[in-house]
Amino acid sequence: MSETHPNSNNASGRKRLVVLGAAESGVGAAILAIRKGFNVFVSDMGVIKEEYRRMLEQNEIPFESGHHTESLILNANEVVKSPGIPDKAELIKKLHAAGIPVISEIEFAGRYTRAKIIGITGTNGKTTTTMLMYHMLKKAGFNVGLGGNVGKSFALQVAENDFDYYVLELSSFQLDGIRDFRCHIAILTNITPDHLDRYEYKLENYVRSKFRITMNQHPDDCFIYCADDPITREYMETVGFQARLLPFSIKSTVEQGAFLENGNTLTIHINQDHFSMFIHELALQGKHNLYNSMAAGIAARVLEIRKETVRESLSDFRNVEHRLEHVTTVHGIEFINDSKATNINSTWYALESMTKPVVLILGGVDKGNDYESLLELVREKVKGIVCLGKENKKIVKTFKEVVPVVEALSADEAVQASYRMAKKGDAVLLSPACASFDLFENYEDRGRQFKKAVRAL
Repeated sequence: MSETHPNSNNASGRKRLVVLGAAESGVGAAILAIRKGFNVFVSDMGVIKEEYRRMLEQNEIPFESGHHTESLILNANEVVKSPGIPDKAELIKKLHAAGIPVISEIEFAGRYTRAKIIGITGTNGKTTTTMLMYHMLKKAGFNVGLGGNVGKSFALQVAENDFDYYVLELSSFQLDGIRDFRCHIAILTNITPDHLDRYEYKLENYVRSKFRITMNQHPDDCFIYCADDPITREYMETVGFQARLLPFSIKSTVEQGAFLENGNTLTIHINQDHFSMFIHELALQGKHNLYNSMAAGIAARVLEIRKETVRESLSDFRNVEHRLEHVTTVHGIEFINDSKATNINSTWYALESMTKPVVLILGGVDKGNDYESLLELVREKVKGIVCLGKENKKIVKTFKEVVPVVEALSADEAVQASYRMAKKGDAVLLSPACASFDLFENYEDRGRQFKKAVRAL
């Protein structure tokens, strides 16, 4: 069923902004635009959630749902597009053909704030690093907002708050829609193949999108990156940077940045300043989390956060929901929710950090996954696999000769099957390596259904 709430603010002389997609980012952009005097219209092909519908109505913003009325869209001066809408969508092609600029909410909101932006992207680790960075700034007493892919919409916060700093998790889709947006501190955690269906299955297109985080940086800005990541290093050799480069590494010593000293000490050098702490003191354990701690630690010291505060923050931080989240232990079996692992590399990192025999729950919407990269870890650590998805042929084919593989079509089924496979002292790990929308609303819904099923055992 579709509906249209016709344009009631079509006053002449006002710049017309159309927002495509009425979820968190779209509604935030619409509210900011209406407060900045734009003639705003919101269009969503799907059903608008009640909370977002209410926000639009409260702000007297006209909208439609269930369809796109092209006559109300192709007359825009500018369009803010939801990150979930691909550039190859027919409506987007028509907007480009008409010469109408299509931007992201991030680009739009960035125009209306003078705050310092700490932007974080990467295939893996960006949410954890973002939350850790925000935790540090809050602990240090900074007037800071959290947004992008986590928390409230960046645009809504710009409309309603006056923060001095923003910590933003930025996806490649969001970065694709920037033009003038600037990160004062840009962090790139790593790059591995992901979302290639959106990038013509060409890794170089995806890499180029990630590096857009460095666009518009000035010489007094910083770019923090993983020196151990081969894809990042290779691309960096082909482009120039305005910003100061600050690498982090666990494999080698760096003059400026962060590195692992003596195999047990996280060390940060910024200018002539030196910071160090033992890695066993870090709240986040495992190799991938050491990288995340290094990246956030560098940024904190660039911002001149006190060493004591950095140390406290790195030692008392609690990880985000759905990222290697301990759920509970049932009859000696530990259940771990890593639903946010929506690509192969995330699952690889999760398995790499496990110290117990694992029953692995894997599967969902495949984004061009090469499961063979998990074979070595599966042989070493996994005693059985439960496939949670509608289409599991690739997973079954890859692993059936290595470990027992069973299939499930719900979180309840997956939990029951994994519980039967596991024994006291084992861990059941939900780390799907896939998107969730074949059986679930999103990865959060998948994680919460998993936790509910576990607690019902």
